[in-house]
Amino acid sequence: MQDEILVEKVKAGDEQAFRFLIERYKNDLFKALYPILRNEKDAEDVTQEVFLKIYYALPEYKSQGLKAWMTRIAINHAIDLKRKKQRQNETVLEPEVFSAISQTGCNTIALLLRKEQREVVRQRLDEMPPNYRDVIYAYYITEKSYKQIADEQEVEVKTIEMKLYRARNWMKKHWKEDDF
Repeated sequence: MQDEILVEKVKAGDEQAFRFLIERYKNDLFKALYPILRNEKDAEDVTQEVFLKIYYALPEYKSQGLKAWMTRIAINHAIDLKRKKQRQNETVLEPEVFSAISQTGCNTIALLLRKEQREVVRQRLDEMPPNYRDVIYAYYITEKSYKQIADEQEVEVKTIEMKLYRARNWMKKHWKEDDF
């Protein structure tokens, strides 16, 4: 059965027509998702989630290549999920939070590690681009909060968060872990 006929039937409420679409395209979507997610189980789960998104988005479909349209939805969904996981894995401690943690039982070790880390970063700061150097110095060396840095630079706090994020990525890309 032709895709356009199946789509029209699904729009009319025919569940069997949607099952045909799923059977026809589930392998194609899985193959598009797997290279992004790099995990078979995740790709299978996301494929199922994407078919739900497709089902609810079908009324907006404009008959311009069903497979490409579905693949675009799948890839965008997978990229969004991957970004969300990366943001969840990245934890940033404000100096106030870190000092509260270090005042508990293991403050001596934490203080020594922190001092050592500051020294290494201070030595390597000259290698960084100036726009990253300023925000890294302010946050890690002088231990200012996002708000304090934003006020000094007369920008929004989100701008400082983004600069720090980009600076950390620059460091990951240009500095080896062994250097620290």
